[in-house]
Amino acid sequence: MERPDTSERKPAAMATPSQWIAGARPRTLPAAVVPVAVGTGVALAYGGAVWWRALLALFVALALQVGVNYANDYSDGVRGTDDERVGPMRLVGSRAASPRQVLAAALGCFLAAAAAGLVLVVATGAWWLLLVGAASIAAAWFYTGGSRPYGYRALGEISVFVFFGLVAVAGTTFVQLERLPWPALAAAVPVGLLSCAMLVVNNLRDIVTDGPAGKRTMAVVLGDARTRTLYALCLLLPLVISLALAPWHPFAALGVLAAPLAIGPVRAVRAGAAGPALIATLQQTGRFQLVFGVLFTLGLAL
Repeated sequence: MERPDTSERKPAAMATPSQWIAGARPRTLPAAVVPVAVGTGVALAYGGAVWWRALLALFVALALQVGVNYANDYSDGVRGTDDERVGPMRLVGSRAASPRQVLAAALGCFLAAAAAGLVLVVATGAWWLLLVGAASIAAAWFYTGGSRPYGYRALGEISVFVFFGLVAVAGTTFVQLERLPWPALAAAVPVGLLSCAMLVVNNLRDIVTDGPAGKRTMAVVLGDARTRTLYALCLLLPLVISLALAPWHPFAALGVLAAPLAIGPVRAVRAGAAGPALIATLQQTGRFQLVFGVLFTLGLAL
């Protein structure tokens, strides 16, 4: 990847622990927690939950989520995409940490995820999972890294749906049951949509800066109005799917109880909230995702 001169970006001092935590973007962590919870819920329904494997899968998901956040911070920072950023603080863009420090943090997270994932591979004997893990780390890095980042080509939401939906839920179920019942794939769809909602509202907020910076996210390609419709669909379709699963898993419909938490963010986005106002919407989206995930998990387990 061609990097601009970063000599003027070097911070005066090392970033503080609170800045590193902010750079990890804790509001996005439900996207890592919910898939593992739902996958474990399916494993419980089939009588095969293995808690130490579930916890290890959670560690892998969290390490990948934090890793992709730091990698995104690094790659966008050295490109200058974050120089006029409206959203939460970026470590490189704000000069709080040097690009080298943030890159090291990202690679450390990926290494930790790989090590924990290897334990699960050995435990299950499913060596093909190594390919899944390698693909997950590659997807995390090339979202904004490399010379042709796919996040700059409107493919970010598709990747999030696949890796923080299908792969995370199905993978969590598989490493516990060592088989893959169909409800794991069905339950992964609403989880993936909610993870997409987090990215959609994030990119909606940055649409005015991403376009001029050459970052063609799906929000930039679709435009403001269509992106707002996409966000509403990503938040509301999971409620419909939880109802659709009721004939096979009656308590899966418990996810609908989270519906009141979707009203506020959907209303704000449809009403035209923009810029800093969408930071609160991002937080509300994460809250809805987490509550839906807990209720959905409980319903699947029952």
